[in-house]
Amino acid sequence: MAIQIHVQDTPNPNSVKINASETLFEGPKSTSLKVGDETEHPLAKALLSIKGVDNIFGIKDFVTVSKKPEADWDDILPQVEKVFAEL
Repeated sequence: MAIQIHVQDTPNPNSVKINASETLFEGPKSTSLKVGDETEHPLAKALLSIKGVDNIFGIKDFVTVSKKPEADWDDILPQVEKVFAEL
């Protein structure tokens, strides 16, 4: 079964917060990665591979995805949803 998500706008038009129905990041520390950073975390790796994504920040059951200013959410969000559907 796919993880259920809820996409929430943030004050930053280049970022969205994604709340999930399950824990995404284990442990008490946050995960903050930029495109090009090395990671073995499957979700982080998949999100950072989406064209137009600049960085992610996640902890527990949410992740904030930030896009490059020139990128369009209409192109990115369907790919984000696909990543969660395939987890």
